[in-house]
Amino acid sequence: MFDKIDMQEIGKVFQEIQEKAKQIEEESEKRIFSAKSGGGMVEVSANGKGEIVDVKIDDSLLEDREALEILLISAINDVLKMVEENRKSMAMNMMSGNLFGQR
Repeated sequence: MFDKIDMQEIGKVFQEIQEKAKQIEEESEKRIFSAKSGGGMVEVSANGKGEIVDVKIDDSLLEDREALEILLISAINDVLKMVEENRKSMAMNMMSGNLFGQR
């Protein structure tokens, strides 16, 4: 059943997939995703790794701690969802063969 499988070819394809996955991961890490809440009163930005890289807060919220906390949590959750959706999309593209120009 496996007599005609070229293990060297499989290894080569696997190596190409690993290299492409690494390249995509590096590109993703450079992307910045931003989410706003409270009509733009809070903005949170994260990189493709899911690390928060920037937070902007409207001065008017500094006196309302509860509102600030709620809006901050909302913006953080939204930006992390964006990062996760990007990861899933990239994984689906890789599995569907788009990395090798197939389809």
